Amino acid sequence: MSNNIVWHDHHVSKEERSQLKQQQPCILWFTGLSGSGKSTVANAVEAKLHALGRHTYLLDGDNIRRGLNAKLGFSDDDRIENIRRIGEVSKLFVDAGLIVLSAFISPFQDDRDRVRALVNDNEFIEVFIDTPLEVCESRDPKGLYKKARNGDIPDFTGISSPYEAPVNAEIHVKNSELSIDECADLVIIYLKNNGYV
Repeated sequence: MSNNIVWHDHHVSKEERSQLKQQQPCILWFTGLSGSGKSTVANAVEAKLHALGRHTYLLDGDNIRRGLNAKLGFSDDDRIENIRRIGEVSKLFVDAGLIVLSAFISPFQDDRDRVRALVNDNEFIEVFIDTPLEVCESRDPKGLYKKARNGDIPDFTGISSPYEAPVNAEIHVKNSELSIDECADLVIIYLKNNGYV
């Protein structure tokens, strides 16, 4: 980082933004295999939070790769950079007083831990959407597993690239056993029980 860059303090603090919104800002970090239901559950959670009058924003992997991370591929290095950038964006949303929902495969524990370290202890909530590989493959909403099995997609998480499942996620959702609404309710209950909303 250049020595000529100096942090510019704001007149309005994160705490003041949060008080105005009447919520505790945080990152809800949805992680899981492709096809696990991360984006679907995150969408359902955001809809429930919106109905409660909460201020949110949903960051989704495919959407971010159309703009901010358009030139990143899927090698391990590009995946690490993808998550680094998303972590920084998520941190800015927390500073704005929002509840940010980030839905990304984010296969490496070290990357998720680095995002956690960007914010205060109570501002990162790991949501593990735990769906067995065979269920994800049977869903295959984008046809990616079929392409990966055919060798058309190198470095595909769960097939030719590893996925490191969270060991101590704050919220562990076994998606194959619950409806989307029930999955979303687990997240909302956690947020209510811990004073975020």
